[in-house]
Amino acid sequence: MSERRQVRLFKNGRNQAVRIPRELELPGHEAILYREGHRLVLEPLTAQSLLGLLESWEPIDTAWPAVDDPAPRSIELGD
Repeated sequence: MSERRQVRLFKNGRNQAVRIPRELELPGHEAILYREGHRLVLEPLTAQSLLGLLESWEPIDTAWPAVDDPAPRSIELGD
């Protein structure tokens, strides 16, 4: 089991908060908090890849309108 530390709870406005000791810090700036019975579990929020995000979306069932697609044209770039 990982290291355990006794910590103090405090109020931050209307919320209860806990200061996480440096040696137990989570990576990033966001986390997921949930309850398992009498325990609160705090997990780092892992960044999802773009591919993972796209795979999580439901397919779009839409009849898209036709779009005129003009042929590409040459462009002169100046120095």
